[in-house]
Amino acid sequence: GECLTPALQTWSCSDTSLLKALRSELTIQRENLSYHLGEEWHKLAVWKLPPSKDLTSAKAFLGTELHLNCGGSKDESGPHPLLPSVLQALAVQGELHKKIKMFGHVLLKYILRPVIMYPSLVVEVGQNEQATVVSLQIPFPFADVSVGEQKVSLVVGDLIWEDLSDCIIKECLLHSIPSSSCQLDQYSAVIDETEQFEKHLKEMGYLSGEATDLLKYARNVNSHFATKKCQDVIVAARKLMTAEMHSTVKISPDYKLSLPKLPSPGGERERFEGRKACQQEPQLESEQQLGPRTLCLPVCRVSESVQQIVELAVHTLSEAVGSSTTCAVQLFYTVRNIFHLFYDVVPMYHKESFLKFPHLAAIQHNNCMFLAHHLLTLGHQFKPHLPLKDSIAYFVDLVPSFRRLGIQCFVAQMNVQKSEMLERLSNGRNFANLDDDENYSAASKAVRQVIHQLRRLGKVWQDVLPVNVYCKAMGTLLNTAICDITAKILQLEDISSEDGAHLYALCQIILEEGPLVFTPLPEESKNKKYQEEVPVYVKKWMTFKELSIVLQASLQEIVDRWAEGKGPLALVFTSNEMKGLIRALFQNTDRRAVALTKIK
Repeated sequence: GECLTPALQTWSCSDTSLLKALRSELTIQRENLSYHLGEEWHKLAVWKLPPSKDLTSAKAFLGTELHLNCGGSKDESGPHPLLPSVLQALAVQGELHKKIKMFGHVLLKYILRPVIMYPSLVVEVGQNEQATVVSLQIPFPFADVSVGEQKVSLVVGDLIWEDLSDCIIKECLLHSIPSSSCQLDQYSAVIDETEQFEKHLKEMGYLSGEATDLLKYARNVNSHFATKKCQDVIVAARKLMTAEMHSTVKISPDYKLSLPKLPSPGGERERFEGRKACQQEPQLESEQQLGPRTLCLPVCRVSESVQQIVELAVHTLSEAVGSSTTCAVQLFYTVRNIFHLFYDVVPMYHKESFLKFPHLAAIQHNNCMFLAHHLLTLGHQFKPHLPLKDSIAYFVDLVPSFRRLGIQCFVAQMNVQKSEMLERLSNGRNFANLDDDENYSAASKAVRQVIHQLRRLGKVWQDVLPVNVYCKAMGTLLNTAICDITAKILQLEDISSEDGAHLYALCQIILEEGPLVFTPLPEESKNKKYQEEVPVYVKKWMTFKELSIVLQASLQEIVDRWAEGKGPLALVFTSNEMKGLIRALFQNTDRRAVALTKIK
């Protein structure tokens, strides 16, 4: 038919009906042949597939069966003699490849992949009069049948091998990759088994000699180990960064990072001996040595999660030591990525909490300083043991960013507290006309709320922040309050004696109770008495103290404390401010006029 068709098409004859009839008959015969060949093909392999569409468990595949008909009788061994002819005919028709591809797809989905994914499945092979019944194992009856110069089994293998090897890699080999570098030496057994598996498939005729996907994957274990380790590390780090931060640990003065025992770098003995020889020279008595507290962290609290992040970084760097160059480099940069991830994730993930809860803002401040502290030395501790170039930036370059991050977080919380404090003071009716009971009640309430706010912050901050940071923070907030109160009093144009007494009483509340927030904790009793250093942390403390004295002082006392511009009043007030206070406190008399002339 293939040879006659071109000749018939060029046949110059007026009777074209014969040509049409022949063409129609040829099409019919081809379709009949395809139909019968299809029927024969379906008799060779009859599938009984599981009824459920939810194929996510081993149980779902238990109903899978494949009936393989050899094409011969029960007593005959091997395939029927006509079987090669059927397969050859399908190949000529151009349908064999399509049918084998579909068969391979079903075979992979319902037999091979389940066997790989669910080791608990039992493989059963049975025989009846007409066919071999296979559950999850395929001993092809046409494995040795050839179509042209290629075996059918090899066609099947080539068609499904890419998907099958991908499945084996994802479901088997991927899980066999070690999670620790100390297990890498034991992986040679897996490589050997993989090599034997591929060799066995090639001997059975299911794979060509070039098919080494599995073996290549298994032999590249160092790269896969690094990739897996890096993924696991980043996942673990992100989990720690999104965890609750309330759980904290106290950093003591003798805190030290626990480092694994690292091998001595090459040439260490020679360098040590050379250094020892140099030390024969006498040392200068005046030479200063580093103190025992050098590079020690201050007493503070950090979250357990950030301590675990540092431990994770150290463990990952330890895995890099002794690994292949590629693996070590990959693990090193993964550790850098841990800190980059912290910098990007934590401020955004906990943003609202840092603004809402002063306790958490303080912890985040400490966490950032804790990380910055370890980033100073972490690279130098591991540098001699890693195959990296000298020009590589280890972790010191990240230190300023982390310090800045911690400061920004705490400053944002300080601004929140300042705003709340100023809002409370704004309800004090400008501290004017305090001889009115309602005005005095409002002003007194505002002052009491400020003290309460400071006490509340002291409870959540004092055991968390380093003592110097705590004192600076509380001093800044107390200074904000007294600056606002001082400014409001200086703006008053008329202060009666009763107003002055009330203002003095309000100032005394702050002067007496304000310093109490600096009282050291019991375990810090050996430290200085911070109440005595209040002026160090509260810039306008002496200004406020002098203001309270002026509110109850006589004209002569004020002039004496001004002392021609050399007294304590002159150190904290300008002459115009002092004159304004005198005019507000005292009536316009000759004595006041004389006093004003002395304020220069």
